[in-house]
Amino acid sequence: MPWALDVVKDFGIMAASFFTQPCSVNLIYYCFHEGLLSLPILDQEDSVAGLPPLRVEEMPSFISTPECYPNYFELVLNQWSNTKEVDWILVNSIYEFEPKIQISQEADELSKIGPTLTIEPTIPSFYVDSHVIDDKKYKLDLFKIDPEEASLTRMWLDTKPKGYVVYVSFGSMANLNITQMAELASGLLESNHYFIWVIRESEKAKLPTSFAPEKGLILHWSSQLEVLSHEAVGCFFAHCRWNSTLEALCLGVPMVGMPQWTDQPNNAKYVEDVWKVGVRVKVGEDGIVRKEEIKGCIRRVMEGDGASEFKENALKWKQLGLKALGKGGSSMQNIDQFISSLTEKI
Repeated sequence: MPWALDVVKDFGIMAASFFTQPCSVNLIYYCFHEGLLSLPILDQEDSVAGLPPLRVEEMPSFISTPECYPNYFELVLNQWSNTKEVDWILVNSIYEFEPKIQISQEADELSKIGPTLTIEPTIPSFYVDSHVIDDKKYKLDLFKIDPEEASLTRMWLDTKPKGYVVYVSFGSMANLNITQMAELASGLLESNHYFIWVIRESEKAKLPTSFAPEKGLILHWSSQLEVLSHEAVGCFFAHCRWNSTLEALCLGVPMVGMPQWTDQPNNAKYVEDVWKVGVRVKVGEDGIVRKEEIKGCIRRVMEGDGASEFKENALKWKQLGLKALGKGGSSMQNIDQFISSLTEKI
């Protein structure tokens, strides 16, 4: 919402732009805004300074399918329209999560554009370091969580073996078509793992009429942090929206990524190839991820030869997230630096 910066600067007020996506996505949008990259991308792989080589389909969906949501694409590019006026650029990430791919850390590449500080995670403290015991919720839910359903979920998880449950959620906006819902349902059943599947009320009609899983729990909404932090959960099957990806990294949960749009293809690429905490599904030529692929990816993450490595890597990122929040950690240092520079200018 770049207009907000124009307003506050008219009043001579200091301002920080808060970028809610990872540095890699921000850098890609910056390069397009500045004309360093343009559409259509003709090369199979294109390079953005500080990022790994990315195929077109591994970039944000507005680039791989520019004809979809053109107004939204213009909106995300315009994030950069007046950032030369900001006093700080705050990024919803952890410095250590933004890896060194080529010459420097991705966060350092962003710092060349303006004074950048990574200040994550903003995940409630109770689930990360328990520094603030009462900090258990984001204080905002798009959909109401039924207390009885939440209690049932906790009791259901408590009866399951450690690391045996797959948590499936595609967030508040993704809409899978009927065919994809049927394939996902079959893939989950045939994986033979316990699972929790969050399906919004508006999506439940797309389920096969015969779908009545003995090993599954269907919820219309859930406290995602509470579920992901439970020791019974061994895999997060997700669309790889950045907040969900951050939660999985900070809580040490391996992932299967099935990205849908916007930043999700880029995040799923990092889940598999950079952080190495899981795998991405392969989409068929008809645009559908079939049950065999879904079942196979779940088994690779939960029980395959690389399952222990996925878990070890996930726990490594969790520890780095904890360190970033601790005394002298990167996020805490950046927050302290932000506060100090703010008070100096007042």
